[in-house]
Amino acid sequence: NPPELFGYVAEQLGKHGLAYLHVIEPEAENRAKYKINGETVSPTRHLKSLFNGTIITAQGYDFASGTAVVESGDADLVAYGKLFIANPDLPARFAGNASFNEPVVTAFYGGDEHGYIDYPTLEQVNKANA
Repeated sequence: NPPELFGYVAEQLGKHGLAYLHVIEPEAENRAKYKINGETVSPTRHLKSLFNGTIITAQGYDFASGTAVVESGDADLVAYGKLFIANPDLPARFAGNASFNEPVVTAFYGGDEHGYIDYPTLEQVNKANA
């Protein structure tokens, strides 16, 4: 019973003054999957209601969905893992509504720099296309 188990853990952790609880959501298409008191809610919303502190959520968020989860009050912050690895200037891309580099997930955390630290910045892409 994940809602009960993780809810209990979040509630207990909230009693210890932790700086934050980092929640890794299921993939985007499965986000709203907990039934709590007849309401379908995301794991983040459920844990936010029980944890006495900052909630950081992650897993497949883009600018719109990340903004929505914070504005809804379900989370305080959003972590952008894969999207940040592939786009070292992610805040600038968000601000300019620019396109994103596609992450090469198979190259993460192993091998050489290919697909991990060699993604072009938006400035580099614009210079190359000029």
